[in-house]
Amino acid sequence: MIEFRKLKLRDLSSIEEIERSSYPTPWSRSMFAGELAKPSSICLGALDTERNELVGYLIISRYVDAWHVMNVAVAEPYRRRRIASGLMERLFEDTSRDSRRGYTLEVRVSNEAAIRLYERLGFKARGIRRGYYTDNREDAVIMWRDPGPSPASEEGLDRGVTGAA
Repeated sequence: MIEFRKLKLRDLSSIEEIERSSYPTPWSRSMFAGELAKPSSICLGALDTERNELVGYLIISRYVDAWHVMNVAVAEPYRRRRIASGLMERLFEDTSRDSRRGYTLEVRVSNEAAIRLYERLGFKARGIRRGYYTDNREDAVIMWRDPGPSPASEEGLDRGVTGAA
């Protein structure tokens, strides 16, 4: 069973392992530690309770007019099990009282699976950041989602993944 909880400093090694296997230019340990310590960030983890193992995470920062999704990753053996969408749904629940802030993120133009996931969660493409990614100068799609429940939660697409504080 997967449970969601706030990330802790003791999770840094697991976060780094997932990050290195997920991205060509991974964040550093100090970048994650900085986000965990920042009061304006929300850092959520997905825990496989049977193995007591962190299998995914989400890092988001609060700005004046938006929640900026900075980083989402799921360990390879756990992908395509709706863990990323479960993390995002938990985020929407945790921020639901903040009706004035929407959500924004950047995603590689080539990452079709992630773009489809974000679209199912109510994000819409709003522009392109040219040469955004430093490893290969790939463009990023800028996506935006207005506040409120996501289409995925309204349609019950995330059954089977549970949340825990």
